[in-house]
Amino acid sequence: MQLAKTSAKLAQLAEAGLPYISLCTDPTTGGTTASYAMLGDINIAEPGALIGFAGPRVVKEATGKDLPENFQTSEFLLEHGFLDFIVHRKSLKNKINLYIDLIQNKPLRAAMA
Repeated sequence: MQLAKTSAKLAQLAEAGLPYISLCTDPTTGGTTASYAMLGDINIAEPGALIGFAGPRVVKEATGKDLPENFQTSEFLLEHGFLDFIVHRKSLKNKINLYIDLIQNKPLRAAMA
């Protein structure tokens, strides 16, 4: 039930013209990844985060293919266009502030230490 409620709230954000910023931490797996984790107007992940629906063994059994070494990492997803950027947690506030300033067409804030 929570998945349906979350999806409905995301639709309300879109209707209101408000951005949805999705942050994938380590790990982000299962239904979260298959549903709302990758639906952000901007998708962010932490370095080295495990992000995927099913584990590598299950994916290999289902596809019958060997998987790349860094499969299901934030770096792999960035390389393949599923993420907008990767940022360390300590720099997250500055990056999100920058994004919000850009979409609101406001002067950029100075980075905080």
